Amino acid sequence: MIKILKNTELSLSLKLMLLITVLGSVYGFRRDRITGAIFLGSGLIMIVIHFICNAYRLSRLEAMSIDIGRILHGDENVNFNAYTEGETAILECELSKMTIMLREQQQKLKNDKVYLADSLADISHQLRTPLTSLNLVNSLLSRPDCTEEKRRELIMEMRGLLGRIDWLITALLNISKLDAGTVKFRQETISMRDFLSKATMPIQIPMELREQQLVIEAEGDFSGDIHWTGEAVGNIIKNCMEHTPDGGRITVVGKANALYTEIIITDTGCGISREDLPHIFERFYKGKDSSDSSYGIGLALARKIVNSQNGTLKAFDPPEGGAGFEMRFYKGTV
Repeated sequence: MIKILKNTELSLSLKLMLLITVLGSVYGFRRDRITGAIFLGSGLIMIVIHFICNAYRLSRLEAMSIDIGRILHGDENVNFNAYTEGETAILECELSKMTIMLREQQQKLKNDKVYLADSLADISHQLRTPLTSLNLVNSLLSRPDCTEEKRRELIMEMRGLLGRIDWLITALLNISKLDAGTVKFRQETISMRDFLSKATMPIQIPMELREQQLVIEAEGDFSGDIHWTGEAVGNIIKNCMEHTPDGGRITVVGKANALYTEIIITDTGCGISREDLPHIFERFYKGKDSSDSSYGIGLALARKIVNSQNGTLKAFDPPEGGAGFEMRFYKGTV
C-alpha cells in the first residue's frame, strides 16, 4: 500500500477514484439509500480491483528490477520468460534483447582480454630474443681481449639486431593502427610497373646479395594506397626471399581488369607445407621451415593492409613448385 501511495501516478488515480466514489455516493443517497449503496459499493469494488491489479503489476516490475540487478552483477542464469503476459511483455522483449547484447559484449571483452594477454606475451617473447643477443654482443665487446676485427663483426651484428627490433616495433605499431581503424588510406593511381618497382626497391639489395633473381611483369595501372600496399607487397616478397635458396627466382605479376587489380607473387623456394598453409597469415605464427630471424608478423600485417582496402590475400601452391601469393583489390563491394 505504501509503495502504491508513493507512486505519483497511482496515488493520483486512487484519489480520483475516491473522489468519484464519494460524489457518486452523495448523489445516490440523496435520491434513495439503494442507489447510494450501489454507487458506494461499485466505487469501493473498483478501488480494490485497481489496488490489487497495480500491486500485482508493481510486484512484477520489482521482481524484474531484481533480475536486471542480477544480470548487471554477472549472473548468466537469468531469463525473462516469466514476464510474457500483460504490459510487461513489451518490456520483457526489450530486456531480452538488452540481455543478449550485454552478454555478447561481455564475451567479446573477455576474448579481447585473452587476445591482449596473448599478444603481449608474444611481443615480449619476440623482443626478448634480439635483446638477449644484444646483451651477449655487448658483453663480448666489453672484453679486453676482443680484437679490432672481432669488434667490427660484433658491431655489424649489433646493427642487424637493432634493425630487427626497429622493424618489429614498427610492424606492431602499424598493426595496432590498422586494428584501431585510425589509418586513412589514400586513393592514388600510378602505372603498375612503377608501383611494383617502388614496392620491391627495399628488398632488391638483399636479393642481390643472395644472388636471387627478381622478375617483374606488369600491365595496366594500380589504384590504391601506394605506401601501405607497397609495404604489404614488400613483406610478402621478403617472406619469399627468406624461403628461397641462393640463386632462386621470385616473380611478381601485376595486372588490372574491370573488376579488380591483381598482384601474384611466386618463388622457387621450398613451398608451404599443408600444416602451415591454414595458419601462415596468423599473427606471430612461425612455420616449421621459418628461420630464426622470422617474427611471424610480416604476412599478418600484409593481409591486414589488403583486407582494409577491400581486398583479399591468399596463399597457394603453384604447379611448378614453390610458394604463391595472390593479392586482389576489388573495384566494387564484394
